[in-house]
Amino acid sequence: MKDAGANGRKTRMSTQSDQDGKKIQAGKTTAWAFAVATFFGAGYGKPGPGTWGSVAALLPWAVYAWLAHPTPAALLLALAIGIAMALAAGIPAATIVERQFGRTDPGFVVIDEVIGQWIALLGSPADWRHGLIALVLFRLFDITKPFPVRRLERLPGGWGIVFDDVAAGLYALGVASLVRIWI
Repeated sequence: MKDAGANGRKTRMSTQSDQDGKKIQAGKTTAWAFAVATFFGAGYGKPGPGTWGSVAALLPWAVYAWLAHPTPAALLLALAIGIAMALAAGIPAATIVERQFGRTDPGFVVIDEVIGQWIALLGSPADWRHGLIALVLFRLFDITKPFPVRRLERLPGGWGIVFDDVAAGLYALGVASLVRIWI
């Protein structure tokens, strides 16, 4: 990591690999934006960085649920706070990373999957079965992108990166809520 530049941000020189394994010279990167955008490195998982990001999103939910034994309301509140914080930091981080790499929606940016996964988990009982249902449904809607999810990708910068996954998370939340009625 290099010292803070003139703008006061820590930057680093790095070479990253894209989804096809080709090396991309990133030049100067903003460290906080890469940490947030990759959800602290989960986006570098292979294969399928989006799935790694979704699985990584399950971990803080599961740890909090199993260690703290929160009430359903406390778990819902914790997820809502996490979603709000991830949106506030994730949209600008995704925008910065996209600009620095000169690529639209780089595959290693997974903060959008984290947000969508947390939305899918809203209201879920804290057990592995409901976590798995939310994971599978979110990945299904994130990959297939039913209407109007795909259209949201057209939004500029981090907004487009994040809000298609917000919509996929809402689809997953709706279906998971219906599934919970029967299981």
